[in-house]
Amino acid sequence: MKNIEIRELATSEIVEKIKSEKEGLVRLRLNHSVSPIEKPQQFGQTKKTIARLKTELRKREIQNL
Repeated sequence: MKNIEIRELATSEIVEKIKSEKEGLVRLRLNHSVSPIEKPQQFGQTKKTIARLKTELRKREIQNL
Protein backbone atom coordinates (compact mmCIF):
# COMPACT_ATOMS: atom_id res chain seq x y z
CA MET A 1 0.00 0.00 0.00
CA LYS A 2 1.41 3.35 -1.01
CA ASN A 3 1.42 6.56 1.01
CA ILE A 4 -1.00 8.22 -1.40
CA GLU A 5 -3.52 5.44 -0.83
CA ILE A 6 -3.05 5.67 2.93
CA ARG A 7 -3.66 9.43 3.00
CA GLU A 8 -7.02 8.92 1.28
CA LEU A 9 -8.25 6.57 4.02
CA ALA A 10 -10.32 7.75 6.96
CA THR A 11 -8.80 7.49 10.43
CA SER A 12 -11.07 4.61 11.41
CA GLU A 13 -10.11 2.76 8.24
CA ILE A 14 -6.42 3.21 9.08
CA VAL A 15 -6.95 1.72 12.53
CA GLU A 16 -8.78 -1.25 11.01
CA LYS A 17 -6.08 -1.69 8.38
CA ILE A 18 -3.36 -1.72 11.07
CA LYS A 19 -5.27 -4.38 12.96
CA SER A 20 -5.75 -6.57 9.87
CA GLU A 21 -2.10 -6.17 8.79
CA LYS A 22 -0.89 -7.21 12.25
CA GLU A 23 -3.14 -10.27 12.15
CA GLY A 24 -1.81 -11.07 8.68
CA LEU A 25 1.76 -10.82 9.95
CA VAL A 26 1.00 -13.24 12.78
CA ARG A 27 -0.56 -15.70 10.33
CA LEU A 28 2.42 -15.32 8.02
CA ARG A 29 4.82 -16.10 10.85
CA LEU A 30 2.81 -19.15 11.90
CA ASN A 31 2.69 -20.46 8.35
CA HIS A 32 6.42 -19.88 7.99
CA SER A 33 7.16 -21.82 11.17
CA VAL A 34 5.24 -24.83 9.82
CA SER A 35 6.65 -24.73 6.32
CA PRO A 36 8.87 -22.16 4.60
CA ILE A 37 7.00 -19.59 2.54
CA GLU A 38 7.97 -18.89 -1.05
CA LYS A 39 8.41 -15.14 -0.65
CA PRO A 40 10.09 -14.22 2.64
CA GLN A 41 10.05 -10.59 1.48
CA GLN A 42 6.40 -10.54 2.54
CA PHE A 43 7.55 -10.09 6.14
CA GLY A 44 9.34 -6.86 5.31
CA GLN A 45 6.55 -5.58 3.10
CA THR A 46 3.95 -6.19 5.79
CA LYS A 47 6.08 -4.51 8.46
CA LYS A 48 6.64 -1.48 6.21
CA THR A 49 2.91 -1.21 5.51
CA ILE A 50 2.17 -1.26 9.24
CA ALA A 51 4.82 1.41 9.82
CA ARG A 52 3.37 3.62 7.07
CA LEU A 53 -0.11 3.28 8.52
CA LYS A 54 1.09 4.11 12.04
CA THR A 55 3.04 7.10 10.74
CA GLU A 56 -0.03 8.54 9.02
CA LEU A 57 -2.14 7.91 12.13
CA ARG A 58 0.40 9.69 14.33
CA LYS A 59 0.63 12.58 11.86
CA ARG A 60 -3.12 13.05 12.09
CA GLU A 61 -3.00 12.95 15.90
CA ILE A 62 -0.37 15.69 15.94
CA GLN A 63 -2.37 17.85 13.53
CA ASN A 64 -5.44 17.60 15.76
CA LEU A 65 -3.61 18.89 18.84
